[in-house]
Amino acid sequence: MAENLVDGYINSEDLIVNKNVMPQNLEAEQSLLGSILFDNKTLEDLPTNFNSNYFFDPLHSNIFNGCISLIENGRLADPLTLKNYLNDNKHNIDIDIEKYLVDLRDGVLSLSKAKFYADEIRSCYIRRSLIIIADDLIHRSKNPTLETSPDQEISITEEKLYNLAEKDQINSGPTDFQTVLTKTTKQINDSYNRKGKLSGVDTGFSGINRQLSGLNKSDLIVLAGRPAMGKTALATNIGFNAAKSSKLDKNEAILIFSLEMSAEQLAQRILAEQSSIDSHRLRSGDIEDKEFSKLVETQNNIHSLPFFIDDTPAISVGQIASRARRLKRTNGLGLIIIDYIQLIQASKASEYQGRVQEVSNITRGLKSLAKELNVPILALSQLSRAVEQREDKKPILADLRESGSIEQDADVVMFVYREEYYLDKNEPNQRDNENQESFNERFARWQDKRSAAEGKAEIIVSKQRHGPTGVIQVQFEAKLTRFMDLAQNERLPDQIY
Repeated sequence: MAENLVDGYINSEDLIVNKNVMPQNLEAEQSLLGSILFDNKTLEDLPTNFNSNYFFDPLHSNIFNGCISLIENGRLADPLTLKNYLNDNKHNIDIDIEKYLVDLRDGVLSLSKAKFYADEIRSCYIRRSLIIIADDLIHRSKNPTLETSPDQEISITEEKLYNLAEKDQINSGPTDFQTVLTKTTKQINDSYNRKGKLSGVDTGFSGINRQLSGLNKSDLIVLAGRPAMGKTALATNIGFNAAKSSKLDKNEAILIFSLEMSAEQLAQRILAEQSSIDSHRLRSGDIEDKEFSKLVETQNNIHSLPFFIDDTPAISVGQIASRARRLKRTNGLGLIIIDYIQLIQASKASEYQGRVQEVSNITRGLKSLAKELNVPILALSQLSRAVEQREDKKPILADLRESGSIEQDADVVMFVYREEYYLDKNEPNQRDNENQESFNERFARWQDKRSAAEGKAEIIVSKQRHGPTGVIQVQFEAKLTRFMDLAQNERLPDQIY
């Protein structure tokens, strides 16, 4: 039977480089399909990710899809019903399909081996896919183009290998609505079963968690602010909180790319925040024996958290993708943090297109990576100096440097704003020809504002593709570079917005 199939019915444009050498096991494909036709419950024993793409023979792929469609609709999949299914879908079949299906069913020797047949079919598919990837790499390497550098070729190949390893596919294509609807229904069902629990990564901040439902998979979240607002501190706090939560759950890695600060500087900030020791005194070594003991205790408590820091300067999106893929393969990956977008190295091709286009390519690449790895990416961004020219210093979307592409590609845009910083910079002085009483009144108003703003910050959610915008009040301790939930009056932290 296998020889007839090879001679007459195999026709795959995408997979067959040379049908005489491509890995295949048509007998296993026939035996698996025969088992399903003999007893439809055999499908329940197959791996959940097994799909029709694994089959070498397109006819076998069509038969498998037919079985799935019929069984999922509560119908029997047998030679008679499948014959009608295949004819209704206008498959190009020039054989007596009913007789062929009967032969498959009657040729079954053992139902217990179906899972082994499925494993063999998938193994052959993986080997064929590896041959395709290697063949494509050889072709592109022998025929280079000015638009694609060798480093980009590595990144392209790594992406294909990652997709093959994680998703059993080289490239994704159109997905039928039935499959999409099934996945969507499962997500809704999972959300219902959570009973109010977070759908995304726990940030450690009740207000942010409530507003965003955590940091959700495949989302690009941009956190922006002017210098000294504390965006790096907030991102580090979120990342470290996520690592502590991950340690108790899936133990997936939290990866931060620190393009501005060294890994040691970032670690010092974390130690200061976790041990409640002034970060300046920690850097200078001006700490007491009791504080040093507390520091050692803190280090012992946090050293095993799944928190990874990459402080490579001027790293490219391709390098970020490569290292993130590798870490996900070895340790799992729950969140990527990038500090910050404007320090990412642009590709050579975009250098001649202007800075706006460079940033556009970077943000588009980060969004693609978030979707590919199915993890949230929290990327920090600078704001333009337009903020400083306004009386109201609260940032808006138009203040994003190269704002068009960042605003467009991001699923969420948040700003960090600390009024305390600007009030300190604008402490009033007595003006010429201003009497003392008028100055005292003006100074008293400033003092009232300064007192109300002391130790407080706002996280402004200005864009959220899947939910509402709003303002979240938090507490900021500059000496510890630490943000925390803000308990205001008699309201609990998780009620603050």
